[in-house]
Amino acid sequence: MSLTTATLIPGLLLFAFGTLLLIGGRSAGTFCKALPRSPAAAVVLFGGAAAWFLFDLAHISNADLIVFSSPTPLVVGFGLLAVLSFKYAPDFLAVRGLAALALLAASPLLTAGFMNFAHWQINFYKVAVYVAIVLGIWLGAQPWRLRDFLNWLFARPGRPMGLGGLFAGYGLLLVVVAFTY
Repeated sequence: MSLTTATLIPGLLLFAFGTLLLIGGRSAGTFCKALPRSPAAAVVLFGGAAAWFLFDLAHISNADLIVFSSPTPLVVGFGLLAVLSFKYAPDFLAVRGLAALALLAASPLLTAGFMNFAHWQINFYKVAVYVAIVLGIWLGAQPWRLRDFLNWLFARPGRPMGLGGLFAGYGLLLVVVAFTY
């Protein structure tokens, strides 16, 4: 992945989410509040994260295999665990999937800028990725916190607009920075 692409991806995501909060109004609030317990979002987000993780696990090197000679038992075991989580742990599965996607996406994004000291503006996108990592770990462990945050955010009409403006502005900054390398 190029550095431009690694900066554009978080920039466009932040800009899109910020714009949704800025102009979405009540429909954005309804959508965001329904997301943590949505079965459809759980299938998309958790299913996508599980597929990405299983793909990465299926392609690990032999040096990473300690107990097994092939990654197949690990892929089968974790795949079964992912499928069973839809039945036995369905609460906030969409939030857990979103957290896992953030953690999985961080690796290729940060690898694109690894050991690159020639561009000082690279730190703008790295800050966004590291914030996503921290939120991914925190929300993966305590997914109900997203529900509580969304209830607080949409309790007053000015809050989503303020956060949306911040996200859209930082996303726009990242989009501009992406073309300065």
